[in-house]
Amino acid sequence: MESFPWLTILIALPALGALAIGLLRLPDQTAKLTALGISVLELVLAIVAAVSFDFAQAGSIQLVEQASWIPQLGVSWALGVNGLGLVMVLLSLALVPLVIMAYRPAPADGESRGSAAGYYALVLSLAAFMVAIFAARDVFLFYVVFEAMLIPVYFLVGRYGGVKRRAAAIKFLLYSLAGGLIMLVGVIAIYTYGPQGPDGFLIDNLAGLQMPAGVEMAIFLSFFIAFAIKAPMVPVHTWLPDTAEAAPAGTSVLLVGILDKVGTFGMIMLCLPLFPNASAKAAPVIIILAVISIIWGGLMAVAERDLLRLVSYTSVSHFGFIVMGIFIGSTVAMTGSMVYMVAHGITTAGMFFIVEFLGRRGGSVQIPHYRGMQRTTPILAGLFLFTGLASIALPGLSGFVPEYMVLMGSFGANIWAGSFAVLGVIIAALYVLLPYQRVFTGPPTTEGLIDSSDLDGNEKAVMVPLAIAMVVLGVLPSLVINTVAPVADDYTITTDATISAQLFDRSEK
Repeated sequence: MESFPWLTILIALPALGALAIGLLRLPDQTAKLTALGISVLELVLAIVAAVSFDFAQAGSIQLVEQASWIPQLGVSWALGVNGLGLVMVLLSLALVPLVIMAYRPAPADGESRGSAAGYYALVLSLAAFMVAIFAARDVFLFYVVFEAMLIPVYFLVGRYGGVKRRAAAIKFLLYSLAGGLIMLVGVIAIYTYGPQGPDGFLIDNLAGLQMPAGVEMAIFLSFFIAFAIKAPMVPVHTWLPDTAEAAPAGTSVLLVGILDKVGTFGMIMLCLPLFPNASAKAAPVIIILAVISIIWGGLMAVAERDLLRLVSYTSVSHFGFIVMGIFIGSTVAMTGSMVYMVAHGITTAGMFFIVEFLGRRGGSVQIPHYRGMQRTTPILAGLFLFTGLASIALPGLSGFVPEYMVLMGSFGANIWAGSFAVLGVIIAALYVLLPYQRVFTGPPTTEGLIDSSDLDGNEKAVMVPLAIAMVVLGVLPSLVINTVAPVADDYTITTDATISAQLFDRSEK
């Protein structure tokens, strides 16, 4: 049964706001206040919509909307969310106001840059795409949004980023388009094997299709490769450090904190239900790639001198944990991966914002440029350490429970994968504590510093909600666990490793 069109409203409101700000050419401050007001209203409406969500049935698709869009092609405007989709929508819309608040136009560097109003319009348009991608229940609609959201990200990086913004934007676009084109082949192929007709692309109509094993694997790979690029996983991750280095912090917050989750979200919501046999067969290779991502991302972060690239490499490592939890064949690990998606979105937002605030004071994000900043910016230093500890799973903060769940579930399903993944936990301590030591401890220096003052009121207003969220998710993880656990129950795959573990447990009993 269809419900009140909350999701369509949540897509239309920021889209119309972006259009209005772009066409009216509002002054920068007016545009910022307008965009902030729209984003806060959007978040409030999302919370109101969540009130009508039945959390006792969080594994089922709710807030359903469906209308024929292009019946000749079998395409529908079909929206709906389960517990995971709802959590990701709320997380996305919670970060958008912070991104708008944190933005400060970069100084001119001899090349044309977009106006601040244009930046806010692009962020709002991205908010509309984020709701649409996490709510799409039609494979073709999902694909259209998957590709269309590249447009605002491209301009956010290419027009508002740093010195290397143009090259980074093009590299991001090429990687993403390549993944999208590969996925398009799979989108067309799965339609031909489905029921076709006016609703031929509905996910519910495509789940459980009987296909030859080779065909199912080929279509699965077309989707998985696109999602692996988006996630990002080794070896298709190289676009991320370049993009994060060049992009404004707010863009990186939405790109790494939210949009990259489209990769793992797609693995769960599309790959597993549409291609269950192929997912199970490919799981061992994917788990190996996930473990490599955990270790490689961590080691590259330890070696980095650029803090923005460092944060991006830590995300490669974190996404390795998430992907491993998805494909390891454990409900506990799957639940942990979903909670990890939320925790990572919060902590990576905090890390990117903190690094930008540091760069505003020193004109650089290079680690050797700083020393002893704790003496002059104690709040900034404390938040850097606090957010870093949350990201590396300090007990009591947001990262601990999901990482613990992924590791415990992985040990139960595949002890080797779990054992190697633990190395990532050790490496994580190095890539957070070593930069903190080099940048914030020791005798202070003001050489090259533009401003040695601590965080101002606006910057504190951006960081305080994130810090609170890290504590709340660390102390009360059940708020998210109870919402996504029913989804994990429905989507966890059964692998050979899982079967072996179950048989071993039975023999022990």
